[in-house]
Amino acid sequence: MAGRLDGKIAVVTGGGSGIGRAAAVLFAAEGAAVAVLDQNRYAAEDTSAEIGEGAIAVAADVADAAGVEAAFDRVGDELGPVSVLYNNAGVNSSGSVLDSTEEDWDRCFQVNVKGTYLCSASAARVMTEHGGGAIVNQGSVAALVGVANFAAYCASKGAVVALTRSMAVDLAPHGIRVNVICPGTVYTPLMRPMLTARGGGDEAKGLAMTVAKYPIGRLGTPEDIARVALFLASDEAAFMTGSVVTPDGGMTAQ
Repeated sequence: MAGRLDGKIAVVTGGGSGIGRAAAVLFAAEGAAVAVLDQNRYAAEDTSAEIGEGAIAVAADVADAAGVEAAFDRVGDELGPVSVLYNNAGVNSSGSVLDSTEEDWDRCFQVNVKGTYLCSASAARVMTEHGGGAIVNQGSVAALVGVANFAAYCASKGAVVALTRSMAVDLAPHGIRVNVICPGTVYTPLMRPMLTARGGGDEAKGLAMTVAKYPIGRLGTPEDIARVALFLASDEAAFMTGSVVTPDGGMTAQ
């Protein structure tokens, strides 16, 4: 059976760890040539080495326009025109509007929103010239429900959902599909500070409090979300664009 991404050139941002790493490995296993893009060059190289032939490591800050443009130029030169983009790179935050900082707000929007915009713009220009493609954005259930003490993060992920819908309408005539994944809590290094804060300094307590919110009885894994991203990136989702997909263990069903 052919891989679901045979012949595709995929860029996975934040591919050095967590969900991004799981997705990069899975995309490669399904036939894609993969550019692992991460601000941490060594993390990107680790993922690329795990994949082996057909993968490259690209160091770039998704919030830096010149760096993003150079990264996509390199992907084109070394792998070919990008046909799949997974905008997974993101940062977390802490604090409500009463006590969060302006710096925290700015960083959330620079990475989570501007980064998605910049990478999508670079990818879409290439896809438009080469017959279309698929863009998968990373949202969060925090875009759909209120999460205490994460004001900047919630706002930034809400913006990603709105951006996805706008992009879907604008890019459909060019053969480009755009969807957004809004996962529940996934146990990754990014989530550990949040769990510790929720538990009053005790990560195990914070983990138990968080799991209690999920009817399925556990948090998500990077592989859970990577499989959803693979589906949306593949031709199996050919009639889906502008969709908000919520792999969240039933959290938003309550």
